[in-house]
Amino acid sequence: MKVLGIETSCDETAVAVKEESRILASVVASQDEVHAPFGGVVPELAGRRHLELILPTLRAALDRAGISPDQADAIAVTSGPGLVVCLLVGLSLARALAYAFRLPLVGVNHLEGHLMAILAEKEIPFPFVGLVVSGGHTSLYIVEGWGRYRLLGQTLDDAAGEAFDKVAKLLGLPYPGGREIDALARTGDPAAVAFPRSLLKDGFKFSFSGLKTAVLRRVEQLRDLDSARADIAASFQEAVVEVLVAKALRAAREFRLPRLVVSGGVAANSRLRENMLAAGQNAGLAVHFPSLGLCTDNAAMIAHAGLERLQRGLADPADLMPRAVWPLSGVRSSHFT
Repeated sequence: MKVLGIETSCDETAVAVKEESRILASVVASQDEVHAPFGGVVPELAGRRHLELILPTLRAALDRAGISPDQADAIAVTSGPGLVVCLLVGLSLARALAYAFRLPLVGVNHLEGHLMAILAEKEIPFPFVGLVVSGGHTSLYIVEGWGRYRLLGQTLDDAAGEAFDKVAKLLGLPYPGGREIDALARTGDPAAVAFPRSLLKDGFKFSFSGLKTAVLRRVEQLRDLDSARADIAASFQEAVVEVLVAKALRAAREFRLPRLVVSGGVAANSRLRENMLAAGQNAGLAVHFPSLGLCTDNAAMIAHAGLERLQRGLADPADLMPRAVWPLSGVRSSHFT
């Protein structure tokens, strides 16, 4: 079965083609240059840019996969959570293709796509601890199987990726800030500033707004930001990574699970990958990260999640609508084993 996946939940326009165990094509069109002047995503601009990019991205993915639209067996599309003005672009295309070529349509939860993205490229036995850490989400789950997710805790305020972008803006770094801080931190001292580790010992909840405020106060006290920028970036990053590592490993230990999967855009952070892998090895825990292309928003993970659902007889009506809020607890789990 060939599944055409479409992802437009925020500021990446993505289309992919997945056939069983193979990703035939995965094309992502970035909007970084559109949102860079604002230091963050502007929903109205993101929606307009999706409209401009969606058809060229579709054509590029189909060309790369070597198929025409009528050769797809089904359409999978992100239907939430996300920015409605953005979701509507992908959904409109998906509904049109499904109608024109009489294909089954399935709406995929963006979080499920991230959480299970690694399964698009390799097999990992269930159950495992799943940490989704991105610009919009920081959540910790027990994953018992497709459609069976137990939320352990999530952020009470800023997501980790959001904190990266906001701190980068405070430091005068370009957008998107996550990769800029990652690069700059390699030249800084992660122990230079003792930033707070919020809720480090408080169960599985996360909080990053206080850390962001602590960086702001530090910047305001400096006379020469240029000389301290790398140290602040490294110290901030270290504080975020320490909390993420500690809570993920605590969950694995408390629930006696031997596997941990880290996904989402922040999973591309080099320091997080390095420290999580090292901590997992010391704890006798198998730690898995998707390849970098499957960490950020992409349509291959949506196509794969759609494929899993379609193989179990789950499809959606032709008038599928977007959901700005859609917790994983609301994802249909019938027919999943």
